[in-house]
Order: sequence, then C-alpha cells, then structure tokens
Amino acid sequence: MSGLFLQSCMGQTPEPAGSAPPPVQGIGKWQSRAPLPAARSEVAVAASGGKVYVFGGMGPSAGILRRVEAYDPVTDTWEQRADLPVPLHHTSAVSLGGKIYIVGGFSTAGVVSGVFEYAPDANLWKERASMPTPRSALAAAVIDGKIYAVGGVTGFGGNNIAALEVYSPAADSWEVKSPMPTARDHLAVGVVNGKVYAIGGRLRHTFSSNLNVNEVYNPVTDAWSTRSPLPTARSGIAGVVLQGRVHVFGGESPAGTFVDNEAYDPANDSWTRFAPMPTARHGLGAALIGDTIYVIGGGLSPGSTDSTANEAFSL
Repeated sequence: MSGLFLQSCMGQTPEPAGSAPPPVQGIGKWQSRAPLPAARSEVAVAASGGKVYVFGGMGPSAGILRRVEAYDPVTDTWEQRADLPVPLHHTSAVSLGGKIYIVGGFSTAGVVSGVFEYAPDANLWKERASMPTPRSALAAAVIDGKIYAVGGVTGFGGNNIAALEVYSPAADSWEVKSPMPTARDHLAVGVVNGKVYAIGGRLRHTFSSNLNVNEVYNPVTDAWSTRSPLPTARSGIAGVVLQGRVHVFGGESPAGTFVDNEAYDPANDSWTRFAPMPTARHGLGAALIGDTIYVIGGGLSPGSTDSTANEAFSL
C-alpha cells in the first residue's frame, strides 16, 4: 500500500516548516458539500443527532463570533441555531449523551475556563462548572461518559499548558489527572480503545514551532507514553477517528497551509497517508457522522484568515 509510514523514531521537537514532502494522492475520496453560511476559522465542531454543529470562531477582520450553525448531511443544508452565550474562538467541542459541551477558548476578555452545555433538541444553553485551568487552543475527547480536556496555551505567545483535566457532566465537577509529557497548543486528539491520543500542535501559539509529537494517555493507569510521531509536523489541525485510526487534517506553518490527511493506527503504531483535502486550511473543525468525516471552515492562508469550506471524506 502506498503512503504507509512506519516510524521508529520518537521525535518530540519542532521540525522545520515546509520540510515534509508534498502530499500524494492516497486512499479515500472527497466530496464538496454546501458551504458554511458564515466564513470563519478557529471553530469548534461536533456531531449530534445526525447533524454537524459549528460553534464560534473568527470571522472577517478577525471578529470573535457567537454564531452557531447546524449542517444536515441528508438534505445538504444549513440552519442557524441559538448563539453561544459568549463569543468564543480557539475553543473545543465534544458530543456526549445527546448534549454538546464547549470547553475553554478565547473570548473578548481573553482566555477563559468556562464550560457551556448545549441541548440541540431544545436549542438551549446552560453554563456548567468551569475548568480548573483557563486555556485556549486546547483539545477535548470523551471516554466513558467523561470529557478529557488536553493541553492549550495561556494566550497569544503565552505559556503552554500540559494539563489534563477530566469533567463529569453527571457530577458537574472536574478532576486533575497526569499532565501531558509535552505541553502544547493547537493539537488534535482522538480516542481509540479507551485511550486518548494527543497528536501534533505547536509551542507558545507560534506556528513556526510545529510539533510531530504523538503521546497516548491510559485512563486506567493515569499514565502517558510516546508513540510513532506524526509524519508531517503541523498545528491548527483537526482530528477524527474513523475505522480505528486517528485522522489528522490540515494545519499551518510559515510556508502555508496543509492539505494533509494522515491517519494513525494504534494497532501497529504506524501512519498512513490518505487522500489530501481538496482545500488546504488551518483552524478547521471536523466531525464524524456514519462513515463520513465532515471537515468544515478554516483559514486558507496562515494567520487570521477564514473560509466557508465544507468537504466530506470517506473510504
């Protein structure tokens, strides 16, 4: 199979921007779908009830948005939903128990620790217990009814955060767990077989310091270990699990934005290069419905740019 990466090294340092070989055509196919109504990047995206929800982000002229829109893949149409309680970008979103949870990010007041619960059926918001550590450009994942908030940064050019904090919606409370070995922001995460894989990212909010790090957390032992690194060091990425692999989409560096779609298989600790995105971008969001990943929004060039891209990937 072409495009298979068997990595034996355990790199954990920044790689030079633009050093990766150009993407080649790989496995899978892409389809363009109805564009996002409001152009934006640095969005949070989650799927619930057969629809994909896009939260907040940065719009034209770097405005911070409260906007929420829902995409229906069956009808290929969008619908505007109730706004976020506060404007947010560089936040994270996860779906759990028929609700969607928005965690951390930047607002008009700076980095926040807030958590908001959205009920898609009622189209209503509810504030929940805040994270112990305020942060933005973090990643979040779900295991066994709890939300794992990973990494982040204290602000533009600020200090990186290694924190792993776990939220229980049932108890509306947080618990502090073992921090990541490599503190970073703008990373992607995915859950396979009850473990969290934290992949890529950058140092101090600077995309000239992209990382290829791949570290896995085991909730049973509350311990981290290192796995085969991301072939293309990048940040401002999105991660989604499909058929037991963690797909990592897009990203940015000083040389430009990425079309890369590389997927990690924990079963053999290896990477495969899949069909690249039609539209290179960073600050994008992605979610899975059925056997299709919807990759939405994002900036077309490095920095504060945006798009209405909505592209669907399937095998």
